[in-house]
Amino acid sequence: MGRLTRAEAQERNRARVLAAAQDEFAEHGFRDAKIDAIADRAGLTRGAVYSNFPGKRALYFAVLAALSDPPHPTGRLDPHPPAAAPPHGTPAPDAGGAAREALGALAREWVARLPLATDEHGPARLGRDLMPEILAEDRTRHAFAQLLKLDAILLGLALERLRPPGAPAARQVRLAEAVLTTLHGASQMAAAAPGFLEPFDVVTVCRELAGLDLGGGRPPLPGVPPPRAVDEPWSPPPATDAVRRSPARLLGDGVVAVLGLHRLEAAEEAVRAAPPGTPVTAVVVTGDPGELSPLARLVVADVCAPLRQAFPAHAWPPLQVVHDDTGALAAAAGVPAVSDSTETAVRVEGGRVVARADGRLAAHATAASVTRPSRQTR
Repeated sequence: MGRLTRAEAQERNRARVLAAAQDEFAEHGFRDAKIDAIADRAGLTRGAVYSNFPGKRALYFAVLAALSDPPHPTGRLDPHPPAAAPPHGTPAPDAGGAAREALGALAREWVARLPLATDEHGPARLGRDLMPEILAEDRTRHAFAQLLKLDAILLGLALERLRPPGAPAARQVRLAEAVLTTLHGASQMAAAAPGFLEPFDVVTVCRELAGLDLGGGRPPLPGVPPPRAVDEPWSPPPATDAVRRSPARLLGDGVVAVLGLHRLEAAEEAVRAAPPGTPVTAVVVTGDPGELSPLARLVVADVCAPLRQAFPAHAWPPLQVVHDDTGALAAAAGVPAVSDSTETAVRVEGGRVVARADGRLAAHATAASVTRPSRQTR
C-alpha cells in the first residue's frame, strides 16, 4: 500500500479522533470526558487532537453531527439527487393527507433516536449534554436560534409542497416551528426525565399539528435597492447540499446567498422572492468555524435526515444548503472574509456572476431581480 498523502493522513487522524471521542463521551459523558483519554483511545498525541478540533465542545458537536447524518453505506455521497425529485420549485402532484402522514413519519424518525429509560450509557445518551453546552455562551445560543429558524424554513417549505392541487398558497413555517418545538421538547424530556415520555404520543401530536391553522404570513419587507450589475467569473468549488446529501448543483443559473449564522432567516427571503423554478442556494458561513461549523452541521442534519426519510422526494424543500467551513465557496462568490453577520447574494447566469448585493436584505433583493425562470442547473 502506498504512502498516505498529507491530506489523507489528516483525514484518517480526524476519523480516529472522532471515533475515540464518541466512545469516551458515551462512556463518561461530556463533562467527565478527557482530551488525554481521547488521544490515548485514538493512539495519537494530545496535540494531534487539538490540531483537528479547537476544543472538547467542538469535538462533541462534531461527534453528534456525524451521528445525526451518518455516511452513505458505501462511504460516498449519493452522486445524484433521487430520480423522483423534480426541479426546484415544482409543486407536489398530489396531497390529500400527505402533510399529516409526513409529519407523523418525521416524528417517528425523530423519536426513534431518543434514549430509552434503560439506556444509562452508550450512544443513545450522547446528546444529553448538548443543550447545556449550547446555553453556556451567547454565541452558541444565538447561532442555535438561527439554525432552528433555518430548520423551520426547510420543513415549512416541504410542507407547502404537499398542499392539495388548487389549494391556496399558505406559508407553513410557523407550523414547522411548532412541530420542531414539540420534537426538541421531546428530546429534552427524554434526557431529563427518562421513562416519562411516551414516544407514540409525540408522533400523534405532530400528526395532528398538520391540521392546525397558525396563520403564518410574513410582514412585508421594506423596499430595497436592486443589486448591482456586475460581470464576474463564477467558478465554485465542489460542495455538498446538506438537504439532499448529494453534490450541490452550483454551475447553472440561480441565486447563491452567503449567510452568516446570524442571518440564516434570509434564506426564506430569497426563496420567496425568486420566481418559481429558480435554484436558490444558502451558503452557511461563520466567523468561528472550529466550533460553530460542527454545531451548524448538527442542527441542520437533525431535521434534514428525518425529512428525507419522511417526505417524498418531490416535496423536499426548493433550497440547497451548503456548509462552507473553509470559506472557499464564499470567496468564489466574491466574499473574501466572512462573519456571523455576513449577508451577500449573487445572481449567476450563463456561468457568470451578473448581479450582487451586500448587507441586510441582499438575498431578497438579488432573488427578486430574477425576471424569468432560470435554466435548470447542470
